[in-house]
Amino acid sequence: MEKALLKLARQINAFDEASLMSLWEKYAEIVANFEPTKRWEEAVIVFNLIQSTRMKNQLFNYNWAQSRMPGEEPSDIDLMALTAPQTPVQREPVQDSPEALEAEEAAREEEKKKARRGKLLTLTPKNRK
Repeated sequence: MEKALLKLARQINAFDEASLMSLWEKYAEIVANFEPTKRWEEAVIVFNLIQSTRMKNQLFNYNWAQSRMPGEEPSDIDLMALTAPQTPVQREPVQDSPEALEAEEAAREEEKKKARRGKLLTLTPKNRK
């Protein structure tokens, strides 16, 4: 079973996050409308694969950024809560320095990420008549 899961992880890791996120709305909608069917169960798994890839990329980016800041204390991440890591507070770089340009680019990337964020779903079963 572990070999099969690792193979699946390698396949999913080969997909880019943007392509997966383009499917987010579709599967979020299916998951939000509970049906006691295999189709719904499979949609939940696909939705979670999309979410897990996004989480993996956020953790990767966070840890990469932490490794690029020597001398700074690393922030703790609560992996059990599956929360997106908070960006650590950074000192202001000198204007027009490479650090300032990098910080400006990072801020633009963060804004793009915020624009792509999904919405929180409240899952409730359909009422049966």
